[in-house]
Amino acid sequence: MISFLVSKFVKNASDTKSADVRSAVGTLCGWIGICNNIFLFLIKFIIGILVTSVSIQADAINNLTDAGSNIISIISFYFSNKPADKDHPYGHQRSESIASLFVGVIIVFLGFEMIKESVIKIIHPQEIDFRWITILILLISISVKLWMYSYNKKLSKVYESSLLEATALDSISDVLGTTGVLLSTILSPIIHFNLDGYMGIVVSVIILWNAYNLLKEVINSLIGQAPDSDFVNEIVDIILSDARILGVHDFILHDYGPNKQFASAHVEVDSENDIFEIHDHIDNVERAVKEKMGIELVLHMDPVRVNDPKTEYYKEKVKDAICLCNPEWKFHDFRIVTGPTHDNLVFDLVIPFEETKTKKEIENDILSHMNVDKIIYLVITIDHPFA
Repeated sequence: MISFLVSKFVKNASDTKSADVRSAVGTLCGWIGICNNIFLFLIKFIIGILVTSVSIQADAINNLTDAGSNIISIISFYFSNKPADKDHPYGHQRSESIASLFVGVIIVFLGFEMIKESVIKIIHPQEIDFRWITILILLISISVKLWMYSYNKKLSKVYESSLLEATALDSISDVLGTTGVLLSTILSPIIHFNLDGYMGIVVSVIILWNAYNLLKEVINSLIGQAPDSDFVNEIVDIILSDARILGVHDFILHDYGPNKQFASAHVEVDSENDIFEIHDHIDNVERAVKEKMGIELVLHMDPVRVNDPKTEYYKEKVKDAICLCNPEWKFHDFRIVTGPTHDNLVFDLVIPFEETKTKKEIENDILSHMNVDKIIYLVITIDHPFA
C-alpha cells in the first residue's frame, strides 16, 4: 500500500537521489504517521479509561507523542530540502540528523518513564481487569505499528534517510511496548499475578538499547566518523585508474547529509610530465568520481621524482627503517632536498591512531635504523589512515 501511495502522491518517486523526492516521501510518511498515531491514541485511551488500565492509557499517550514526532519530521524534511544559502553554503541536509537525534531523545525519555511506571506497578499492583475488547485493541495497535515499521524501514534504505530509520525504530519500540501490555493482559488473569510492571521493565530495557544504537549512529554522523573502507577504496580505484597518477594519500571526506558529500585527496604524479596535461587528466578523474558516485572531489597534485637514483636510494633506506620500527607504519609523498653538508628527507608518515610515541621519538627511532654516509635530517608530517 505504501508503494501505491508514494507513486500516487510523489512525482518522480523512482529518483531516489533527488532532494525534492526525499522530502516529499518523508512528508508523506509523516502525515500517514500522524493519522495512524492519532487513531491509535483515541481507541486506546478510550478503552484504557473503560477498563481502568493505566498501562493502556500510558501506551495511548505514547502514540500521541509519536504524532508530535511525526510533526517534527515533516518540519525537518522541509528544512533539509532548502537550497544552500550564504549562511549555509553546503545546504541544510543535516537538519534531518538533528531531528533524528531529537526523536532518539524522546524514545530515551519514554523508555525511562516506562521503567518508572513499571516500578510503581510492581510496588503497587492493580487489580486485573480482563476484557476481550482490550485484546482486540492491542492487536490492532500492534498490526498498525508493524506496518509503520515496515514501510519506514524500507523507505529509509531506499532514500537513505536517518529520520525515517529513527521513525521505524520508534514504531518497533511501540510494538514491543504494546506486546508487553498484551502479554501481561493475557497471562496475569491466568496465573493470578499482575505481570504488567515486570513486563514493562523488560520492554523498557529493549527500547533503551535500540535508542542507544540510534543515538550513537546519529551522533557519530554529526561529529564526523571514518568513512566506510569499501567506499573509500572505490574512490581510490577510480583515481588510480589513470596511469599518470602514481599514488593517493591524504584523503578527506566531508559528509553534509544524503547526496551532499565533498572529498579531497593528494595525488602523486611524475614531476617530469607536462603540468597542463596532468591537470587535464586530474579534471577527468574528478568528473568520473562525480558521475559515478555523486561526490564533489578536489585533487591536489604532488609532483615526485621518478627514477632519480638518489631519491630512490634514500627512499629504500627510509622504507627499510620504517619496516624495522613498526610494520604498520606507512609513508608517502617522499622527496629530498640536497645540500653540501646534509640532506633533508621530506615525507608524510601514516601511523595508527593508537600510536603512543611522540613525533620526536618516531624520528629518532627511524634515524637509528638508517645507515648512510651523509648527515640527514627528517622532515616528517604525521598522518593517520583515512580508511
